[in-house]
Amino acid sequence: MEISFKPIGVMHSPLKDAETAPRFYTESDVKGVIEVYPEYEAGLSNLSDYTHIVVVFYFHKSRGYELLQRRRGVGELRGVFSLCSPNRPNPIGISVLRLLLVEGNMLHVDNVDILDDTPILDIKPYKPFDYPQGG
Repeated sequence: MEISFKPIGVMHSPLKDAETAPRFYTESDVKGVIEVYPEYEAGLSNLSDYTHIVVVFYFHKSRGYELLQRRRGVGELRGVFSLCSPNRPNPIGISVLRLLLVEGNMLHVDNVDILDDTPILDIKPYKPFDYPQGG
């Protein structure tokens, strides 16, 4: 079975190098812009109703993987599926970014941990889990 994806956009950020970029969106105060390609712009309708978005992207600079890796290159070996490493069997990443502004086909975002020129595969609204009231 072959699976293929077509990017819907591209990330524009000041992050050029994986070694100096934040390792996870919760560690980032970097701002950036997601450019959604014009043919997908209509799909952004009502996205501004949300404060955060889930961004699915392709680790375009990833080269190969090991099933056992060290977190940030140090410490004990861990399984790749217990890490957020870009070096994975399917180099797909996700980030939850704060949505600052929807301006046409441009999404201004915060908490960016995505390198410049990264292909964006999908965008979804972030809907945090609401715990039931009263137990």
